[in-house]
Amino acid sequence: MPFMLGRLGRLVVFCSAVLSSQGRCPEPDFANDVLVVLRTGATEALEKLPVHFNTTLRCAPNYVIYSDLEEDIQGYHIYDVLDEVEDGTKNNIEDFEIYRHLHEQGRQGLDEEALSRISAPNGAGNTDNPGWRLDKWKFLPMVSKALNHDPDAKWFVFLEPDTYIIWSNLLEYLTHLDASKPYYLGRHMYIGDTIFGYGGAGFAISNPAMRMVTQHWTDHMIEYNDLIEVHWAGDCVLGKTLMDAGVPLTYAWPHFQDMRPSTFDHATWKTHRVAWCFPAVTYHHVPAEEALTFAAFENNWFREHNGPIRHRDVFRHYILPQLRNEKENWDNLANDVVYVGDTKIPNGKDPRKMKGQIERDAPKSFESCRALCQSQKSCLQFKYTDGKCFVSKYALLGQKTAAESGELEVKSGWMFERAKTWADKMDRTCGHKLWFAP
Repeated sequence: MPFMLGRLGRLVVFCSAVLSSQGRCPEPDFANDVLVVLRTGATEALEKLPVHFNTTLRCAPNYVIYSDLEEDIQGYHIYDVLDEVEDGTKNNIEDFEIYRHLHEQGRQGLDEEALSRISAPNGAGNTDNPGWRLDKWKFLPMVSKALNHDPDAKWFVFLEPDTYIIWSNLLEYLTHLDASKPYYLGRHMYIGDTIFGYGGAGFAISNPAMRMVTQHWTDHMIEYNDLIEVHWAGDCVLGKTLMDAGVPLTYAWPHFQDMRPSTFDHATWKTHRVAWCFPAVTYHHVPAEEALTFAAFENNWFREHNGPIRHRDVFRHYILPQLRNEKENWDNLANDVVYVGDTKIPNGKDPRKMKGQIERDAPKSFESCRALCQSQKSCLQFKYTDGKCFVSKYALLGQKTAAESGELEVKSGWMFERAKTWADKMDRTCGHKLWFAP
């Protein structure tokens, strides 16, 4: 199946030319101390890997790609991360059914479910998907194999096929940490009592921590294999294994975070930090088209600036120029309040009766929805669909909707001048601190 066709195919050619002709990779000696580890699966590799050859891996001098099937894609070698898993596990555990199929017949005969490694609606792993069920078994072998691949690397940075990494920012971030100490850096997530680095956002492990967790896993392999079999998230099991080995997670948010640039609220507050003021290192759920356009933005930024890209820079120079008065077949994810019928429903709160004619007219048309947003000083964006008006006090770019595939038509709009004024106000909240490091 061809990787990219049509408009996206033309974008690949254009952005590849821009990156190869104008892109200059940072060349600090420290870059050679970092091994980038990209984890994928045969059900998604043909579709999702090629964009990384012109983005993620373009500047990384050392990298390795692990999957569940050894093969070559566009000249890049992909290693089977599960080849040393005990035969009894691979032959008898149901999660390995797709692995057995791949090694007997390749991709031939896999159905659409197996060939679409997608997330569940809540963003969690889709445990009904065979590729997802196999994926959880890759994390611990991946760590062990990565250490054997480059035992002298000071840092190991683990990514997924829809993770985007800003290479220069990553290198600068890691220089603020002592690689001789055991570190496990990531975007924090919880399952039960376990705190771990969310795999999709990427995570970084120092060499001492790699050695500690690999030895601990080797000494307790049966115990952890039993846990993996009943668990659904391999990144959580890895986080528990690291904690058991004496390496707790160091919170790396907002440097590592779990959304794509176009859907991330760059003013989000979390763990007593506001993303706006600090550099971005990774994004997640980034489709190939956005990875290419963002890579072109990143390249242009570093040709004109010396400092790291902060979340506020992404908003001002990547998001803001793409906002329009109105955009058809587009969902900007406005959802602070929805107006429908004679009711307004604040997000997460009980419905309320509308007040005034402007509110009552809002669900009638896109223009009436715009008028409502204009009447509210804090409103930065709005959208209209199927007799519903949504407004928000933040500004996101959002994403294209597929009306032709049966989805409801969505039309979005923004208060552009207000968004610029809001950005100026956010800038005044920032101090001099850039990086969160112990």
